Amino acid sequence: MNTVLVLDDEKNIRKILSAMLKSSHYHPVPVGTLLEARQAIQKQEIHVIVSDLRLQQEDGLSLLKWLREEGHPIPVIILTAHGSIDSAVDAMKQGAFDYLSKPFERQEILKVIEKAFLDYRFNQSHSVKFSDGVVFVGSSAQLQKALTLVDKVAPTDTTVLITGESGTGKELIAQAIHDKSPRKNGPLIKINCAAIPETLLESELFGYEKGAFTGAQNTKPGRFELADGGTLFLDEVGEMSLEMQVKLLRALQEKSFERVGGIKTHHVNVRLVAATNKNLEQEVRNGTFRSDLFYRLNVVPIHLAPLRERREDIPALVSHFCKKFSERLKREQPRLSPETMELLVQFPWPGNIRQLENVVERCLIMGESSVIHPEQLPEEILEFEEEQFIERQVKALGGLKEKVKDATRKIERRAIEEALIETQQNVTQAARLLNLSRKGLQLKMKELGIRSQN
Repeated sequence: MNTVLVLDDEKNIRKILSAMLKSSHYHPVPVGTLLEARQAIQKQEIHVIVSDLRLQQEDGLSLLKWLREEGHPIPVIILTAHGSIDSAVDAMKQGAFDYLSKPFERQEILKVIEKAFLDYRFNQSHSVKFSDGVVFVGSSAQLQKALTLVDKVAPTDTTVLITGESGTGKELIAQAIHDKSPRKNGPLIKINCAAIPETLLESELFGYEKGAFTGAQNTKPGRFELADGGTLFLDEVGEMSLEMQVKLLRALQEKSFERVGGIKTHHVNVRLVAATNKNLEQEVRNGTFRSDLFYRLNVVPIHLAPLRERREDIPALVSHFCKKFSERLKREQPRLSPETMELLVQFPWPGNIRQLENVVERCLIMGESSVIHPEQLPEEILEFEEEQFIERQVKALGGLKEKVKDATRKIERRAIEEALIETQQNVTQAARLLNLSRKGLQLKMKELGIRSQN
């Protein structure tokens, strides 16, 4: 069940929100203090947090800071009183997913919570963040090439397009570019274009004016405004419609835009980093992505290779995740048997690093010994190994058959040639010696390229 942590020091607000969530098939976890919130997050999986900005003798922003330090990728929705919009915007810049002003409409908050769940599902991070930046695990040539590009492009304001399959760490690269840039003290605002319905994407990017559409009860800045002075990360940009691509291209070229329902032009200073798991060049040829936007985004491309193309990084990643989850679960770090590690290295990992991380976490949760053996691995890995074993056996058998066939052909050739010599090249008599019909011997001679000298 989707779990929502409700943090508010007013009991009535907690009751109202909990009842609203239950009626919409969510599981609410109501708490009144930051301490209770931390304890709840450590005890169970929380998918979304709804938190009041101002608590008694506490600040909702402290929860954002703690989540960031602990590496919990949980989207936080901030509730703020009327007149505290600036504080809410500041919370967004510090990592909040969204904010709502009190009093709020039932459908309004449920819609934002639904968006937060989509964001959580699309953006469960495999990254490990420390106070001094982002850590990458691996020493493969592909990874080092990508990191070299990050070092070169980060100090500039150049637009970057990060490509690669889902789960390869595109968001982590975007974070590294921001952290190593002169804009590191500015906001890093992220938006997943695939997680937001097309009808809402424009207002999410550019904001909207009060009364712009049904439910727009207040003016709200968009992601471009929030990223002013910092970096805007557009994840899965290939999912944008052609109509939205036109509006994005205009905003990038002119560094300005209008909110939905507004006429005032807003100017911003934003560095753009985009990411996609699609082949945008192919999308351009297919007519589903604009060529002018592609060339605007593809100034410096950084490609992240899938895990199956850098298998040498897998042991280091496994060791890293074992340490990470052992510390979180307060257990002794296990070791992997050689057979287990071999299976992990050979598996193709369609979900890449994110899938590997999930497998390691599952093994540590379910395992009871200090060694992880192959039978503890998920079915998909064991089934893949079985398929590979059968394929190897078939290939080996196929090779054996060819060897037997070649040896048989040599024996047949020698027997026929000897029979022809013995019968002075008489095919009829040679056939009798070999216990074959004349026609059968002629066919075999043709097959083996033997000609009678008579």
